[in-house]
Amino acid sequence: MTEREARAALSSAGVPDPARDAHVLARAAPDARTLAGWIARRAAREPVSHILGRRAFWNHEFRVTADVLDPRPETETLVEQALAAPFARVLDLGTGSGCILLSLLAERPAATGLGTDLSEAALDVARENAAALGLADRAAFRRADWLAGVEGRFDLVVSNPPYIAEAELPALAPELGFEPALALSPGGDGLDAYRTIARDAPERLTPGGRLMVEIGPTQADAVSALFAGAGLTDIAVCRDLAGRDRVVAGGKAAT
Repeated sequence: MTEREARAALSSAGVPDPARDAHVLARAAPDARTLAGWIARRAAREPVSHILGRRAFWNHEFRVTADVLDPRPETETLVEQALAAPFARVLDLGTGSGCILLSLLAERPAATGLGTDLSEAALDVARENAAALGLADRAAFRRADWLAGVEGRFDLVVSNPPYIAEAELPALAPELGFEPALALSPGGDGLDAYRTIARDAPERLTPGGRLMVEIGPTQADAVSALFAGAGLTDIAVCRDLAGRDRVVAGGKAAT
């Protein structure tokens, strides 16, 4: 299969931006037979990142599988905002591939961190990424339901939790069917994870520590209210490069 044939096949299948995907897969394929197999998978709407087993995020490439949420450019807004102030100890809730935690630690050589996830398979991927980036000595991972069983204090807590409301699921792109459902939606109104995080995270923050979460673009008011109800201060909403509300941040009083 040639790149031109690949592009035509993806176009016929209704894949968005077929030229880009055909080019990426053609460059990575060792031979025409492999490319043909990959194109068949992409035509079935399997994400390119799953076909190749990797995804670029922030300043690194991360291994991804069907067990983790595919890192997205919008999540880089959370990393950028988290790096705007110093931190020495960071907790990443629902770490998945580890892309947020590991990107933060790579930028702060003296920092250490913990990533939690309910999926042991996801934690295995995160550990592999930590080892590949030379961060295994500063990044620990453990199975936990958000903060359940987590001890100690952190001056930064971050999370990109599942936030898609149940009513929104039927309209999702077919590619999302290849990602873990628990990482996409908690069901209901999409806010359950934020309720748990807002309730439990402040106790794990050091005085002056920060809590920062990625949100869906319509959830800023609801999540900000949860943060305020939990006693957090200096609550702010940050937008992504497309101008959409993307991160809610709050702090714990210094005294």
